[in-house]
Amino acid sequence: MLVVITYDVSTLTGAGQKRLRKVAKVCQNYGQRVQNSVFECFVDATQFASLKIELSNIIDPDEDSLRFYQLGNNYRNKVMHIGAKPSLDLEDPLIF
Repeated sequence: MLVVITYDVSTLTGAGQKRLRKVAKVCQNYGQRVQNSVFECFVDATQFASLKIELSNIIDPDEDSLRFYQLGNNYRNKVMHIGAKPSLDLEDPLIF
């Protein structure tokens, strides 16, 4: 299923800046960055549960926020892109 993750991490302190880097790194392990603080992740239910736990353990819920948008497996007709930096199709094979 396609999950869109957005986050807002307070970076007023060094600890906040560290949390921001950690959140981005975890998200990169599961998907691709499409904008600042926005990731598209193609995951199964188990991976999604792990991802939520990992991110929840990083953020400070009094200062930071996470949002998860579950678009499911039939996401193609729910996503429209306009402008620069088109995203990769996460289901296509990657060629290096």
